[in-house]
Amino acid sequence: MFSQEAQPELYDLGGATAVRPDVGGLLPTFVLDDYEGYEVKRLQECTREELATWVEANASAIRERDPADLLYVNHVLLGGAVGAASAAPYVVKAHGSELEYSMRGNAELSAWGREVLAGAAATVVGSEHIRAVVREVCGIVDRVREIPPGVDVELWRPQPKTEALPQLVAESRLDPPNAGNANERLPDEGNAQRLGEFLAGDRPTVVYFGKLIENKGVQVLLEALRGLDARAVIVGFGDYRAELETLAAGLDVLFTGPLDHRHLVHLLALADVAVVPSVFPEAFGMVAAEAAATGCPPIVADHSGLAEVARGLEEEYPTGRERLASFPNGDAAALRERLEQVLALGGDEREALRAAARRAAVERWSWGSVAGRILAIVE
Repeated sequence: MFSQEAQPELYDLGGATAVRPDVGGLLPTFVLDDYEGYEVKRLQECTREELATWVEANASAIRERDPADLLYVNHVLLGGAVGAASAAPYVVKAHGSELEYSMRGNAELSAWGREVLAGAAATVVGSEHIRAVVREVCGIVDRVREIPPGVDVELWRPQPKTEALPQLVAESRLDPPNAGNANERLPDEGNAQRLGEFLAGDRPTVVYFGKLIENKGVQVLLEALRGLDARAVIVGFGDYRAELETLAAGLDVLFTGPLDHRHLVHLLALADVAVVPSVFPEAFGMVAAEAAATGCPPIVADHSGLAEVARGLEEEYPTGRERLASFPNGDAAALRERLEQVLALGGDEREALRAAARRAAVERWSWGSVAGRILAIVE
């Protein structure tokens, strides 16, 4: 597993060996964030010499290990370029971020992307939307396979509410210190007490988890919450948080900072609904699939890859409930109406919707089914 992750020991890599190539301190990204120890530059703002050096540093680290039977690389650029330079067979997983934030409208990067995809054994896209974006940005590409991202349905699973709150509080007590919330990438200080108090009782609960940037559309959710008898937990970090907190004035909303999977599986068990209100195209809708796997029905903005998640949910939802899977992009009034309907469901109806959401995730987006489809590409 090759990456620039500074603390790979924090993650379950399934027995894989973690390798951190020496890239000379430069980290090309698609969205600017702080990464300790790196000079961070957007991909399109790096010189071609800087990018070539970065690609070779990774490719040489791969070549120094035993010959690979297959490389599975993330992002057309720079993952595809590393694969092409490694001399091993490679499959490229195309995402929306590199295509939309860095490559679209950049003739040089688009041409480079077309070149590396031409040499790949296959290009994997998570949705029909990303298949179209690859074609728009890189031109006609052969050997494109549509395989959605996978969800660990054993980790993301339903849990009784009576167990979920004490376990969420217990996990929050294990969080590292974050005095004054100085580190935006850590959970907020005092979350154990805050979450325990906020989520006490049985009030209707809405959850958002993801990046706190304008493109993710959290502002649409906050507008939809006005006039709704519900509380909401907003999970994540990003440069839009302060403005979102201002927009949330007068609402019953708790901001927690980022939470890990160990927190979220319990938080989602306490939620009646999760909302994915992105206003910018998404390659898929991983957070929606994760919520569905826990039995928490997601409501997603009906566009791009999110729309394909919505269609999968609709196929499993009880007759007459299909429209509860999505809402028109940016339409806060429509989102409020969907939230009202979900929160008004009676016990049996609510459980039927939760079971249908879980079923959609297991049958369509489980890791087992996804891994088999990836391996079938090269067998």
